[in-house]
Amino acid sequence: MMIPRLRFALFICALAATSALGVALASERYGGLVPCALCLVERWPYRIAAILALVGLVLPRFWGWVALWLCIALALGAAAAGLVHVGVEQGWWPSPLPECMAPNLSGLSISERLARMPALPSKPCDEPTYLIASLPVSMAAMNVIFALALASGLAIFALRNRRSPP
Repeated sequence: MMIPRLRFALFICALAATSALGVALASERYGGLVPCALCLVERWPYRIAAILALVGLVLPRFWGWVALWLCIALALGAAAAGLVHVGVEQGWWPSPLPECMAPNLSGLSISERLARMPALPSKPCDEPTYLIASLPVSMAAMNVIFALALASGLAIFALRNRRSPP
């Protein structure tokens, strides 16, 4: 039987991960924001963490702790992906994804250029997206802050409760 505190931490992790995904999807649907390729990559750790945390709720105690530590690692992964995106936005380094690069269309005919155009418009990865117009913090930077806060909170819980009785 899993201790209630561990269940609560896993529930909070699942809630936080799905909330991060919900904010991203709502900003697209209701805010009209278009995600870039790096934005889409940043969502994967949250998807995996949400599923893992929910599965961890029904696992035996030992595997619940394993799920919690894996969720901490996933939150750190989300922060790392966000940091890469912030670096691209700030011009510190080029994007590691080829989807973020402008295609080289020189020397091609008009029909060849049209054939290489994407079906849907995409947003350049080096152009920051601001959720709140008066707040100069990009969504990628907000993701870094949120993911580090989630990882820190879960790690503090895990370290304080590592020797708790069954």
